[in-house]
Amino acid sequence: MLRFMFVGDSMTIGSAGELTWRYRMWQHLRAAYGDDGFALVGPRDTLYDKTADAPVSHDYADADPAFPRAHLAGWGEGWLHMAPVIEDAVATARADVLLISLGLIDLGFYTDAEQTALNVRAFVAAARAANPHVRLVLLPVIPNVRAETDAPFAAEVAHFNTLLAKAVADLDSGRSPLLLASVPESYDIHADTYDGTHPNASGEHKLADTFARAMRQAWGPVGTGPGGLA
Repeated sequence: MLRFMFVGDSMTIGSAGELTWRYRMWQHLRAAYGDDGFALVGPRDTLYDKTADAPVSHDYADADPAFPRAHLAGWGEGWLHMAPVIEDAVATARADVLLISLGLIDLGFYTDAEQTALNVRAFVAAARAANPHVRLVLLPVIPNVRAETDAPFAAEVAHFNTLLAKAVADLDSGRSPLLLASVPESYDIHADTYDGTHPNASGEHKLADTFARAMRQAWGPVGTGPGGLA
């Protein structure tokens, strides 16, 4: 049984009353593996509650009761925050595949593109220390409202995405593959988010789709054949 862990920021943890792209990805995995062929793992299981200003909500809208809530995502967290905790999280959850969406928070509040890229490399090393065969699927920083209106920030995002692609190319290995997902071509912050950053229902579907497509194209039909995920 493959064990998948979501690693992300506010776009991945989601907030009270949402389904999240994690839910949409779970639907992809169910279709690929069946209910008993995979697991979602991680040390956390809540949504962010904006009223409480804390990740204490279990209100996942109209989610299927069977949806496993486990993840490693946090409101306001980035590569800077996840690199120090990923080794223990992977080891404890026995994760096989990490589905990662990080970077916007780092660039917006904590680190420049160069330092953020170094934190990516530290994260990968720590994840591999826990599981030398772990697979990682990484999403670049996707379009957001600040990048639309702040040209220097947009340039920093573009620079980081270039460095992220280089890190993936440098660190990819047959033993522990790294895969760079694509920003969904049709992703529109005015149609696919509710505030210019956080995905609404259509955005959730597009983010899940891009992870599913990346794995399918790079590793073949999931669960089948040499080189696939099984």
